[in-house]
Amino acid sequence: MKGNIHSVETFGAVDGPGIRYVLFLQGCLLRCKYCHNADTWKIGTGTDKTVEEILVELEDYRPFFAASNGGITVSGGEPLLQIPFLIALFKACKERGIHTTIDSSGGCFEKGELFLKELDELLEYTDLVLLDLKHIDNQKHRELTGKPNRAPLDFAKYLSKKNIPVWIRHVLVPTINDDEKYLRRLSDFIGTLTNVEKVEVLPYHQMGVYKWEALGYPYPLKGIDSPSKELVEKAESILIAK
Repeated sequence: MKGNIHSVETFGAVDGPGIRYVLFLQGCLLRCKYCHNADTWKIGTGTDKTVEEILVELEDYRPFFAASNGGITVSGGEPLLQIPFLIALFKACKERGIHTTIDSSGGCFEKGELFLKELDELLEYTDLVLLDLKHIDNQKHRELTGKPNRAPLDFAKYLSKKNIPVWIRHVLVPTINDDEKYLRRLSDFIGTLTNVEKVEVLPYHQMGVYKWEALGYPYPLKGIDSPSKELVEKAESILIAK
């Protein structure tokens, strides 16, 4: 079983608990205006790696996982575009006692029988999902990502139904999704979920702009600065207070 891989970060510290081996998969359906991994969008242009090759690499980091309660996080791109590969990888990881995390936008979630069957099998071997909820307003979400927010919200509800532990992540972008009315609507939605262990407000940054420029893409959020400390704290008071 092979996965289409973009890159690897071997000592990730912000993508789940402890020290993480972060595997970035190639391919995504969203086109987020602030994406810092725009080079992961195109499907099928990464490097093929087998589960066995990844397991060999993981062996060197298992002592660090054990010492920090870390493990493997699969990000992207969008990991759920490669569910059969994730099933094989996570099953092998669980057999070795390695904590497994998916970092997803939920943008490709669907309610079709085949998708849900594969997803359910994957969730059997998944310890945690980092779920990026980008905008609670459907039209604003479409403007920001190119897609409606139905799939991410349905995915959040499905994970709650399945009682899969979730960390909600919200990238705070000034003038885009920092309005108090949207934050309160998002807070109300999060409050309906029964499986949320943590909510993180991530300040927007422009560290991925150089990738857009290298790819020849015009960066759509030029002129928008990172949110102030006060703005982040306000968002946290709304989203995390519950």
